[in-house]
Amino acid sequence: VQLQASGGGLVQAGDSLRLSCAASGRTFRFYAMGWFRQAPGKEREIVAAINWSGGRTYYADSVKGRFTISRDNARNTVYLQMNSLKPEDTAVYYCAGGRQDSYGLGSHDYAYWGQGTQVTVSS
Repeated sequence: VQLQASGGGLVQAGDSLRLSCAASGRTFRFYAMGWFRQAPGKEREIVAAINWSGGRTYYADSVKGRFTISRDNARNTVYLQMNSLKPEDTAVYYCAGGRQDSYGLGSHDYAYWGQGTQVTVSS
């Protein structure tokens, strides 16, 4: 299983970015997906998660109302639309493939990880 994340970059506060994660190697549509992030000196934290169908989603309080997770099962791709970015959103963002159809909130709930994409938000 391979997860390829893309879309990161350097932006200013208030800007938007859309991260993409393309999956290959297993039946993508049967599994939940998540986005995590890790800032320098901090532990990895969950940002958002989505169940197999896209019908249920989860957001960390820090991004609620600004970020949107979605998936296109026909394209084996999950997205993270990030609006109104803040400097505290600066981190390496990782997509992760779940172990089952419903999502979990911990790293242990995810079996596969992408390589990470850097998001830097300047003030």
